[in-house]
Amino acid sequence: MAENSRVASIHRTAAGTSALSTNAVIRNTYMLLSMTLLFSGVTAGVAMVTNAPPLNFIVVLVGYFGLLFLTNALRNSVWGLASIFALTGFMGYTLGPVLSAYLTMFSNGSELVLTALGGTGAIFLGLSGYALTTRKDFSFLRSFLFAGILVAFIAGLAAIFFSMPALSLAVSAAFMLLMCALILYQTSEMIHGGETNYIMATVTLYVAIFNLFTSLLHLLGFFAGEE
Repeated sequence: MAENSRVASIHRTAAGTSALSTNAVIRNTYMLLSMTLLFSGVTAGVAMVTNAPPLNFIVVLVGYFGLLFLTNALRNSVWGLASIFALTGFMGYTLGPVLSAYLTMFSNGSELVLTALGGTGAIFLGLSGYALTTRKDFSFLRSFLFAGILVAFIAGLAAIFFSMPALSLAVSAAFMLLMCALILYQTSEMIHGGETNYIMATVTLYVAIFNLFTSLLHLLGFFAGEE
């Protein structure tokens, strides 16, 4: 009887420790995500104020994937924090010229940007809140996300190199759906212990928010933009 009580106590202690660890990952992730989004906004603002020209597409890809791999390599050290700010700051800077273009090209450019920003925020909060409150396991989305993002990325490259506006719109719509699924998946992974590193969780959610925003902005510009 005493042995059973001791085993039960050990199980309760382990469950409590696991819950505390999960809560810490979620708390640290959202805190770091907030800071990186703010920093990204600052670098985007700097690019807009200085009228920075759009970076070469190859430079953007090399910079993005290079900093992404660096962050992954440093994820378990304090340098991982410096790396993630370098990554998100760089992505924010590349976004600045895009925002400037929308504000210049469209008479309702500011409205488009604010609508995309508000829509992105609402979608993220809604999906995250749903995953956190229901605690549903979305791990089944892993294979779908891997294949879908790969196909959409390749299609996006084709749309750029072959100047195919219709394909570009389809890619933006696909990325919106994929990023929504990615938010559900990553939040679920944090809840159920599939992701225990808050730096990598932050990177995933940031990338999802970034792509969700740019895709929504692209669609709004096409369907609601007033030149």
